[in-house]
Amino acid sequence: MLRRAVEDASTGSDSDYSNSWISWFLSSKGNEYFCEVEEDYILDRFNLTGLNTEVQNYTQALDLITDNLDDDFQEELRGTLDIQARLLYGLIHARWIVTARGLAKMLDKYKKADFGRCPRVLCQGQPLLPVGLTDVPYEKSVKLYCGRCEDIYSPKSSRHGSIDGAYFGTSFPHLLFLVYPALLPPKSGPTDPTRAPVSIVPGAGASIDDPRRRGRARDDLVEGSDGLGEAINTATVALRADRYRPRIFGFQVNEVAKLQRWQEAIRDR
Repeated sequence: MLRRAVEDASTGSDSDYSNSWISWFLSSKGNEYFCEVEEDYILDRFNLTGLNTEVQNYTQALDLITDNLDDDFQEELRGTLDIQARLLYGLIHARWIVTARGLAKMLDKYKKADFGRCPRVLCQGQPLLPVGLTDVPYEKSVKLYCGRCEDIYSPKSSRHGSIDGAYFGTSFPHLLFLVYPALLPPKSGPTDPTRAPVSIVPGAGASIDDPRRRGRARDDLVEGSDGLGEAINTATVALRADRYRPRIFGFQVNEVAKLQRWQEAIRDR
């Protein structure tokens, strides 16, 4: 399904590429998550090691990205080549955004909340970061990671939801917080002093933190066990649900290391 969504993407005509292929790609709707990969990085073949086995018509796709494709290239093959160029640029993009210059560019987009904000109320509008669940293309679409609740969410837009997660990789958001530890969001309190905290309006009666309310919920759970046990089964399923685990280059982020980085960030304030 993800492969079909990529192949269904609109292809550009020669007039669309009047400036450059990369500028056309970045200006296309649905590609707002991407940043511009510098041309000298793309032209350094060392940075592209191994991608020739991932992309069909690799040489022609690279020529299209760098605007060096011959004018006499068969027009009927342009659509297929454009799909391969998108794949190649996406895989290059995943490598670029974990470099120092790439992280700086994505940092600017993160500060502007270009990737959206966490829908969870207690996260109080924490900006999100794109992340892939796998580094292999055509397997999983991109997700959005919240550094505050450390959970992932699907993009609101269907255009963004069809982006391949491999174009951002599994390491990017966690490496960003590793390089910029001062950006680690607090686990409580406002994330941004300029934003008003989101208030929680409890229902009639006891508040959310009221022990009486918690007690009634616990009693309701026990009473539900006399029937089909749906309440207990739902709680059991929630406990068994797989939780997202941050990883950098395949290695799970150590909890002690995260705590130490947070402590150092607090001291440096």
